[in-house]
Amino acid sequence: MGNLSYYMLVILGVVLQNLMVSLAENVTANFVFGDSLVDVGNNNYIASLSKENFIPNGIDFGGPTGRYTNGRTIVDMLGEAVGFKLTPPYLAPTTSGPVVLQGVNYASGRGGILNGTGQIFGGRINMDAQLDNFANTKQDIITRIGKPTTIKLIENALFSVTVGSNDFINNYLTPVFSTAEQLTVPPTKFVGAVIFKYRIQLTRLYNMGARKIIVVNVGPIGCIPYQRAINPSAGDKCVEFPNGLARLYNNQLRGLVSELSSKLTGSKFVYADVYAIVQDIIQNYSSYGFVNANTACCSGGGRFGGIIPCGPSSRICQERSKYVFWDPYHPSDAANVIIAKRLMDGNSADIWPMNVRQLLASS
Repeated sequence: MGNLSYYMLVILGVVLQNLMVSLAENVTANFVFGDSLVDVGNNNYIASLSKENFIPNGIDFGGPTGRYTNGRTIVDMLGEAVGFKLTPPYLAPTTSGPVVLQGVNYASGRGGILNGTGQIFGGRINMDAQLDNFANTKQDIITRIGKPTTIKLIENALFSVTVGSNDFINNYLTPVFSTAEQLTVPPTKFVGAVIFKYRIQLTRLYNMGARKIIVVNVGPIGCIPYQRAINPSAGDKCVEFPNGLARLYNNQLRGLVSELSSKLTGSKFVYADVYAIVQDIIQNYSSYGFVNANTACCSGGGRFGGIIPCGPSSRICQERSKYVFWDPYHPSDAANVIIAKRLMDGNSADIWPMNVRQLLASS
């Protein structure tokens, strides 16, 4: 029986390895756009108040790299599952030459869909600028391998866009601006403006050749330690107003994904429902092996550890894999593992109309 189990594991390993190779053959490169949830170091190279290239960030990943977590991001994990090495940040000096042929990460902490989002933090690379940077990369690739081959490479590449949270957290809900903004711009109008802008940006990405595009929605931002901390009236519950904004936006975003898929010939837009996945993790955290779903593991103080950003003087929880949140804003590596697995192989309740594995296997 022991030998049988061993051989079954060997066979399973071979099957999984062949499947990974098969996926790698179908996808040529990995291009990433977004905010701090998927930034792998671009903000290290700009004048910004939003940086994570210091301890204890990256404590479970060999040290700080600029990632806003203790380990890997979701896109790191998805890339690894496909068979790619870590996709490098666009602004890193080493991201040049043949390296870009396998993909580039353009994401930036505090960046958003709207150009004004995150302005109180100074430097950040918003979505329009990230698309400009991709245009530069595309031209570099054309120079290297020619236009026809570049077109084919981009058409078969995986694109993911994880942006939108900051348009609420660091724009509409920012205390400095929120009172005046909310008095003059109702939520429906603000969400409509964000969706309008995002439609233009995603269409531009398609027009530059992208075909397989994962569009990640906004998570339950009312559940992050920061929002819990600044809204004490919510008690131990998630804050409803930010979550309501996220749901309002996500409903329209799903419609936008469907619209673009039907209108843009040859496109395969996929809607990743991270809101539902993270909400499930928070509500059923113990079944996933977590002991805490509302407090930052890396805490500088305040209720839920949500007031002071993670830094060298912060208190760090002893079992980082037992916490859903790494800092006041971002998931831990352990939470990212669950999210990435459900995007890779989940059903239509997690990612629609197909999961990442099915998207990559499609022609």
